[in-house]
Amino acid sequence: MSENAVLRLRAQRLARATRPFLARGNRVLRCQRCLLPQKNCLCATLQPQQARSRFCLVMFDTEPMKPSNTGRLIADILPDTLAFGWSRTEPDDAMLAAVKTDEYQPLVVFPGSYADAGREVLTTPPLTGKPPLFIMLDGTWTEARKMFRKSPWLDAFPVMSLNVSTPSRYTLREAHGEGQHCTAEVAAALLEQAGDVEAASALQQHFEHFRHAYLAGKPHHPVHYQESVL
Repeated sequence: MSENAVLRLRAQRLARATRPFLARGNRVLRCQRCLLPQKNCLCATLQPQQARSRFCLVMFDTEPMKPSNTGRLIADILPDTLAFGWSRTEPDDAMLAAVKTDEYQPLVVFPGSYADAGREVLTTPPLTGKPPLFIMLDGTWTEARKMFRKSPWLDAFPVMSLNVSTPSRYTLREAHGEGQHCTAEVAAALLEQAGDVEAASALQQHFEHFRHAYLAGKPHHPVHYQESVL
């Protein structure tokens, strides 16, 4: 299975690291593409899709390195997904050029309650006009808020404030607050509401497979135990 933008970003981040990145479970032998334990590798199951919508992941420093990251799942399913590392003072020139495209409508995916007064806030993706380019700030909730506040190049774009009604299925990290969802869950909901139904279904299915495979490598995880006895 070929690489994607997140994997390339991960390779760049590893190349400039001055010491090993030790994520949780760093002693586990992992597939270096899907970052799951080798015995639970999902690479052979990937089924990339086409979609009208496009995604641009802006990732906090170590996010591409984390096995629990779900932004990578978007790039697995939608191969034209873009991914860039975030910098407050030196934003990537390629990223700035990518979001200024005339072919797509850039939308910053973030809760509308954080938008400044007067900024355009959408609650559903546009179904007409230019296809959406969903800019997703990928990191912990604290990191995402920092990126949103300290990225002036984002200020010119409308905010896409999505209300996901279903409870999150993401149990690989602790959520900052009730009702929060991981990057892949939000992306799947965006795709569905934007009319990319097949891509949404493929991403949701890939997320569920990833979630189960990840938890299968953590037999003492409470959620894994609950599911095993149901």
